[in-house]
Amino acid sequence: MKKHAIAAALTGTAMSIFAAPAIAQDRESPTLQDAIGSDDFEISASVRTRYESYENPFRSSGAEAADLLSFRTIVKAEYDAGPIRIGGQLQDARAYWADAGTRISTADVNALELVEAYVTAELGDAFGGGSTTELTAGRFLMKLGSKRLAATPGFRNTANGYTGVRLDWSGQNGKQSFTGFYTLPQQRLPSDRASLLDNHVEWDRESDDLQFWGGIFSTPLADSGTKLELYGYGLDEDDRADRATRNRHLVTIGSRLYSKSKPGKADFEIEGAYQDGTIRSSKAADAPKLDVSAYTLAAELGYTFDHPARPRLSVMADIASGDDPGSGSYNRFDTLFGIRRGEWGPSSSLYGPLSRNNIRDIGVRFEIKPSSRLDAFVAARAAWLDERTDSFAKTGIVDATGQSGRHAGEQVEARVRYWIVPGFIQLDVGGAVLAKGEFLRTAPNVINADDTRYGYADLYFKF
Repeated sequence: MKKHAIAAALTGTAMSIFAAPAIAQDRESPTLQDAIGSDDFEISASVRTRYESYENPFRSSGAEAADLLSFRTIVKAEYDAGPIRIGGQLQDARAYWADAGTRISTADVNALELVEAYVTAELGDAFGGGSTTELTAGRFLMKLGSKRLAATPGFRNTANGYTGVRLDWSGQNGKQSFTGFYTLPQQRLPSDRASLLDNHVEWDRESDDLQFWGGIFSTPLADSGTKLELYGYGLDEDDRADRATRNRHLVTIGSRLYSKSKPGKADFEIEGAYQDGTIRSSKAADAPKLDVSAYTLAAELGYTFDHPARPRLSVMADIASGDDPGSGSYNRFDTLFGIRRGEWGPSSSLYGPLSRNNIRDIGVRFEIKPSSRLDAFVAARAAWLDERTDSFAKTGIVDATGQSGRHAGEQVEARVRYWIVPGFIQLDVGGAVLAKGEFLRTAPNVINADDTRYGYADLYFKF
């Protein structure tokens, strides 16, 4: 890890925090919307600069230490023409300072991409009195349910975009809702290392060789303050001339029961999903087809104290199945287009060892929001392999003999966010330490047994 670079970045951002209050007092944040002054046309933009660094890799390959400087610029606009809305979002994600051993991928770079270009028709109460329905077609982003299986990342530099159609229905008083969709997920381009290092501009592709479809229904349970979600998602993937795949054909069904956090009250969440279908044993065209049987469970119990700073303490546990070669089927759970930041810590090309694949874990989290300008949290998790002969989570570390045990290690992470100028400039500083357990220290393809340390600093501007 280039400690002098991290120290300089954190020192500079810390100085900006202490210098900021003098310029932030009673200042209204500038916006593009104010400059346009239109009720029918909405526009917003943001720019994020990130410096991140790590030392001691957790993967089976990679540099002993690396850092990356990235930028993400977003411009979003929508015109409301009565029953029709026309919108779009331009996103420019670029990365720099990647040397020969630094991992870089389409998670970091997707230069100048129109991730949204859609038309939405407002259908009113076409599906029941008091209800509202919207039909959207084109390119768009989605956030479904808990975001564990379908969402657009906030921490990661690039988006998960979809091209297709979606129907959004909301019942009377908005208590019940349904979203149904059929999409061709945008496959980010370019994907070769040379083009990524050059931040080359290439239009993302969508094709029927990758299809994502399904629906999710949400309803409250009487007046209990508890909501129930039921969902089913399908993924169909096939080879194309220039890209071999594992030909995934998956159906995922699941449900989620949860309550929202409130001061002085306990809240909870429990979600489970089962996955079946078929997948090839490798990307080779003649690889045998395997039946899929995989599952995941997630649970959390929290309590928010009745205090102006809204401190919340929670405990959580997860299971996501790993592949058991002796089962006669493929058992590793596929997270589809889900995001990880909220549960598993920072996730980028440099960091992100934990994921909803071949894992069992238990953890605790404490979060606090002393003011509208400041929030923070600290979290710790202990993790084990679900199946000892499969690779652990997102590490690529595997012991086919199973002799390296199940204990993967413990992760401690923390984050502090502060609005230097409310609604305009925000600082986000965080990091994580992965204390490696027996498995991540002794498995055959481990290249570094020392604990992984990661840190980042974001400066975010909103217009």
